[in-house]
Amino acid sequence: MPDRNGTKQPGGTRLVIVESPAKAKTIAGYLGSGYVVESSIGHIRDLPERAADIPSKLKGEAWARLGVNVDHDFEPLYVVNADKKQQVAKLKKLLQEADELLLATDEDREGEAIAWHLQEVLKPKVPVHRMVFHEITPDAIRDAARTPRELNIKLVDAQETRRILDRLYGYEISPVLWKKVMPKLSAGRVQSVATRLVVERERERIAFVPASYWDLAATFETGKPEEPSSFGATLVALDGKRVAQGRDFTAQGRIKSDEILHLDEESAQGLAARLRDRPYAVKSVERKPYKRSPYAPFRTTTLQQEASRKLGFSAKYTMQVAQKLYENGFITYMRTDSIQLSETAIKAARAQAQTLYGADYIPDKPRVYRSKVKNAQEAHEAIRPSGDTFRTPGETGLSGDQFRLYELIWKRTVASQMKDAAGQSVSVRVTGESTAGETAEFGASGKIITFYGFLKAYVEGADDPASDLDDQERRLPALEEADPLTASELSAEGHSTRPPARYTEASLVKELEDREIGRPSTYASIIGTILDRGYVFKKGTALVPSFLAFAVVNLLEKHFGHLVDYDFTAQMEDVLDKIAQGEAERVRWLQTFYHGNGGEGLKQLVSDLGEIDAKEISSFPISDTDIMIRVGRYGPYLDRDGQRVNIPEDIAPDELTAEKAEELFAQPSGDRELGVDPGTGHVVIAKTGRFGPYVTEVLPDDAPGSGAGGRGKNTPAKPRTASLLGSMSLDTVTLDDALKLLSLPRLLGDLDGEPVTAQNGRFGPYLKKGTDSRSLQSEDQLFTVTLEEAKEIFAQPKQRGRGRAASAPPLRELGEDTGTGRQIVVKEGRFGPYVTDGETNASLRKGDEVESITVQRALELLAERREKVAAGGGKKTTRKRPAKSRS
Repeated sequence: MPDRNGTKQPGGTRLVIVESPAKAKTIAGYLGSGYVVESSIGHIRDLPERAADIPSKLKGEAWARLGVNVDHDFEPLYVVNADKKQQVAKLKKLLQEADELLLATDEDREGEAIAWHLQEVLKPKVPVHRMVFHEITPDAIRDAARTPRELNIKLVDAQETRRILDRLYGYEISPVLWKKVMPKLSAGRVQSVATRLVVERERERIAFVPASYWDLAATFETGKPEEPSSFGATLVALDGKRVAQGRDFTAQGRIKSDEILHLDEESAQGLAARLRDRPYAVKSVERKPYKRSPYAPFRTTTLQQEASRKLGFSAKYTMQVAQKLYENGFITYMRTDSIQLSETAIKAARAQAQTLYGADYIPDKPRVYRSKVKNAQEAHEAIRPSGDTFRTPGETGLSGDQFRLYELIWKRTVASQMKDAAGQSVSVRVTGESTAGETAEFGASGKIITFYGFLKAYVEGADDPASDLDDQERRLPALEEADPLTASELSAEGHSTRPPARYTEASLVKELEDREIGRPSTYASIIGTILDRGYVFKKGTALVPSFLAFAVVNLLEKHFGHLVDYDFTAQMEDVLDKIAQGEAERVRWLQTFYHGNGGEGLKQLVSDLGEIDAKEISSFPISDTDIMIRVGRYGPYLDRDGQRVNIPEDIAPDELTAEKAEELFAQPSGDRELGVDPGTGHVVIAKTGRFGPYVTEVLPDDAPGSGAGGRGKNTPAKPRTASLLGSMSLDTVTLDDALKLLSLPRLLGDLDGEPVTAQNGRFGPYLKKGTDSRSLQSEDQLFTVTLEEAKEIFAQPKQRGRGRAASAPPLRELGEDTGTGRQIVVKEGRFGPYVTDGETNASLRKGDEVESITVQRALELLAERREKVAAGGGKKTTRKRPAKSRS
């Protein structure tokens, strides 16, 4: 055993197993000799993903495809992942030379389950203990090694129940989606509910009826020399009757009460005319003390929300960056429901606040925060800088996104131990009488901050860009009752109610947590899944459901209603928490969920699919029309009495109005006959397909095939086809244009014994010689470039990636990345428009437009690109590798 300092005494070796190699390297340096620290590289075993993973002796069992024996206490079938077998063998070998095993996986349910799996697979014959810590610092690691505990089987049971539940849900319902909607779809216990939330919000937007309302805006002058001497106000009442604002209308566009005055344009303009050049006076001035307390330190969900608002990070990317900060000893564990700080952390935050802002900014007593999250998981700390003293961001040596996220966490933690912000809020009412004797009352509000307190260190972001942040002042003149005023400006202003805002990643995370659906630690992967599956796409930062999502949610609501019911999903979390606390028995609960036990269980629900009408599930009428939106195997389309037209993939469901649908039907639908090819005698037509407009030839029924069909049979003859060039349109393309397109690829001749052709590809026009290729500068060159010109082009070094367009001016300048100081611009590249900060490039996605993309959305795309590069899924394109020398 180790001594009091956690240092291993001579005469034995302790094997410490953590999840990641980065964490293993750091911890090994802290523990020193007598310890061997190795990584499991995440989970080492799981339920089988493929039929090939199922042991041969079990493949005949009816339950084997699920990986869970639903007829025998829901016993899971675990298999060691194929890519982990080598690592497991390594761990077993190391264990043979150890005197004790310390399982040092993360201190949450998933970490507890990984530790249990390691124990089950390694089958140690030496003492086994759990080594737990919430920060990776020398003191914390040595203390954890000195005071290990036993494995918590209750936490393991809760996590394994969750895993089994998710497997049964996904593996039983997903095949229903394959049969009734589209192949390769997936359902998930929380994933499907999250998708339903996004779809329901879009339904609200579709059903929304805007209401028009008017009010008056005035600028009043005090006539005093003190500044400010003027202020703006809006009409709030007329003859004692409150004037309608946006909140006074229903989603159907109707006023909520007859007691509210609804002004239209004519009445507002008339009132404005009657109130101009009239005397006004201050009716009342109400002053109240203003106080704003600090925000609590970060927990998982609030970190994800703020990183989305302030840094443009996706929830998934936030957690990846936080994981690196944790593993390298910069922050405490990042998957936590807690907002509490340890005594040492409170002392560190107070000391740093005093050093940076002075003693006047530190309250007399430390602030203590209590979690309001129901069933907060495990006794972790909040997310904070690690250690007994905090490093300022400049002292960390971090850079890029790790620096930016650390700075966010550091500021929030320090601010949480500072004094309240204080000031005064003011509400003013101004009255005047019109020429018709009407009494108009205007209102204005202001806020003055006299002591900024914690706002000196940190100001929380807002989901609504129109709302004021906490540190913003609205100063009004010094006013008293009966003060005379004059209106220097007075005008009628029209407004329209707005549909409910779509969810962003930040607001969806908040909604899921408020409804107690799922666990905060899973939200990042849930949002990533619904984006990757095509259920949701982004327009700016907004999450927009696809028509496919509408079809999936429609099926789930009609035939598996309670499984996507928000309350039922939240209740499942309660049961899982009770299992973790030893207050519920998992087998009995799984029996009820799957078999029903007198009620309707999952097995029965998926057994009879005959009543599910696949066409009905995937069909949605457009109000007040005979047009139907349908979701087919190849995407959504409009259908009116058999006439069909594809729906462009970037159209949001609430944008597909009756007018837009008619516009799509009115577009050239293709099959426009252009004439006859004199060389072949075949009719040439232009039409629209899945991938855009193209031209093709119509072959006779007896056209000879290729003779490559096998067994001596010819395959059907394939007509020549060619996509239209960017300069062409379906309604203007001519026969000559079509014949030129159908002549591609155009043979130029031979170079170095290889044929050279000019071709039009997915990414534009290019030359091809064997396996080598070069881009052409314009589409016209497809038909004009000569063999001699091609020889010169191939003689030039090949430019890769977007470097070819590096010298081209940007399409738009978006502004500065406040975290790095780099300018972000939109450029046109070989693969289409992309955003860049000069170091990282990221293509615009479905729903993104050059004209409307914001800096915030660009930051998110760049962060996702860096995430992909870091994971090995892509390469940076702005730095060129030196050419290899050839000997």
